[in-house]
Amino acid sequence: MLCENEKAKGTAVALGYFDGIHIGHQAVLNKALHRAKEKGLTPVVMLFDIHPRKLITGKVPPMLLSEERKRVLLKNMGFEVFEFDFRKAMNYSPEEFEEKVLLGQLNAKVVVCGYDYHYGKGGKGSPETLKTELTPRDIEVYSLSPVYLGDEAVSSTKIRHLINDGEIKKANAMLGGYFTYDFTVEKGDGIGHKLGFPTINQFFPEDFIIPQYGVYASRVRFDGKYYSSVTNIGIRPTVSGESMRSETCIFDFEGDLYGKNVEVSLIEFIRKEKKFASLDELKEAVSKDIMTAKEINKETEEK
Repeated sequence: MLCENEKAKGTAVALGYFDGIHIGHQAVLNKALHRAKEKGLTPVVMLFDIHPRKLITGKVPPMLLSEERKRVLLKNMGFEVFEFDFRKAMNYSPEEFEEKVLLGQLNAKVVVCGYDYHYGKGGKGSPETLKTELTPRDIEVYSLSPVYLGDEAVSSTKIRHLINDGEIKKANAMLGGYFTYDFTVEKGDGIGHKLGFPTINQFFPEDFIIPQYGVYASRVRFDGKYYSSVTNIGIRPTVSGESMRSETCIFDFEGDLYGKNVEVSLIEFIRKEKKFASLDELKEAVSKDIMTAKEINKETEEK
């Protein structure tokens, strides 16, 4: 919640849904932070309490990071997070949104958004209308062009496709960091322990992006410490698994993580999930996966 002192000195507002905080989003966020610092303003990011598409179409694209994690990342960047009821915003005309929210509630002096940002009832508001309405009132409006990685424009949709296809290194490049999830560790069936490779089990929420089934070199963060690891995502066909999950074998770690939220970052895709003829074949494959993951983690740390 924005306090009165912060509102009184004015704000630099970053507008967008920021569903992945990828490098395109980071350009918008960093511009708002930069202008806030130069002008002595409070940097603010406005987030809706529900995904706009949920109310408009009833469907939402799979999440790239949890809402809780998004807010933590934004606050760590230095933003005050302004929560707004989308049910109100969706019925505001662009002019009402500008007057009641940007000016009335936020006292915006700087507004930053992406080239494709839309707001107000029917999405009729655009970067052009922001400039037309706010610039004459001495409010700075910045509409940033798309960010490219090679010859491809960075977008959350593109990143979702890459994650679905197992192209995690390219997805990470667009994200500007590792694709990460931090779900609660739950009890598994102990197969990994029996094979000599104890794992932590995490289950993806229904609305979260599912990476391509397979094995990944990964990294785990818990209690502020990082550990190299290897992660299998899928249904474990060799042991007649049915429920999809993330299973992570953490190297050089001993301890009970049941019931705790553990951060897992996927670094590189190693191989697709497959059904082996026996547990011995599975054990041999896991041993190779661990060696590969350790080498990838070592190379990553040395860069």
